[in-house]
Amino acid sequence: MNPKQPLVRMENIQKRFGKVRALKGVDFEVYDQEVVGLLGDNGAGKSTLIKILSGVYRPDGGTIYFQGEKVDINSPEEARKLGIETVHQDLSLIEKMSVARNFFLGKEPTKKIGPLEILDLKKMNRECMIGLKQIGIELRSPTEFVSTLSGGERQAIAIGRAAYFGARILILDEPLRNLSIREQRNTLNHIQEARNKGSSVIFITHNVHHVCPVADRIVLLENGEKLGEVKAGELTPEEIAECIATGQMIKVN
Repeated sequence: MNPKQPLVRMENIQKRFGKVRALKGVDFEVYDQEVVGLLGDNGAGKSTLIKILSGVYRPDGGTIYFQGEKVDINSPEEARKLGIETVHQDLSLIEKMSVARNFFLGKEPTKKIGPLEILDLKKMNRECMIGLKQIGIELRSPTEFVSTLSGGERQAIAIGRAAYFGARILILDEPLRNLSIREQRNTLNHIQEARNKGSSVIFITHNVHHVCPVADRIVLLENGEKLGEVKAGELTPEEIAECIATGQMIKVN
């Protein structure tokens, strides 16, 4: 892939729900191994845009390119085949299952004992801890239930799982919501490690202070339109917040 070519490019994306135009011709790009902040108030169109990229919604207009090739993403399964993984706010974890079982949920390794095929729990436990450690996550045990973990630890499992299974693009929906300050800091470290290991990350949030510490680039949406984008350090968090509040981009020198 040409390094100057986006890993994914969404051109003129449009989406309507009845009389409401949720997206009004949005362009959005993600390059290889970058963290892109997708920032805007509630109702700006962030979730709609990402649900189109992850195959939940079909766009009413526009085109999606992946590694320079036009693609139609008709389902979350098709998105996953391209390497697009989404970590939702609810994290999709099962509380009464172990960390390892959640880590491999739907992709469990098995082994044969005679005519029977059973879960390879030893491998799951070992690979779970290795996969989490690779992006800087160390938990007490792979066998403890998710219900005993903190919000930050649960977020870490979801991020680690996506990175372990080779996500090219990792979509995080409000990953710092309801986390303590320490857990927020740890989660930001996990995001940086996921990028360092080869994933691109889309960080969806309405809080500019959450995304600024890790974003290489921030894209602002407002009322279903792209307000503009800034590279890291071009504007202060306060200036970016002012853009959202006024609906106007500050000119970058």
